[in-house]
Amino acid sequence: MKMQWIWTLAAVVLSWGVSAQCAMCKAAAQTDLEGGAGVADGLNSGILYLMLFPYLLMGGVAWMWYRHHKQNSPN
Repeated sequence: MKMQWIWTLAAVVLSWGVSAQCAMCKAAAQTDLEGGAGVADGLNSGILYLMLFPYLLMGGVAWMWYRHHKQNSPN
């Protein structure tokens, strides 16, 4: 148990200097800053871009399930 606390403390201490962003958010922020927009606009567009694809995938799976279920229904 003591070793787990040591590893946790080491991970927290070593991560203090890290300021990471996902590549898409960083690219969107830099592009918007070069275009004259604010940092928040770039981050918001990057987050929305990354958030779009999981919803598209879930929607596609739901549509395929619905179509399959409709074809195999006894009606």
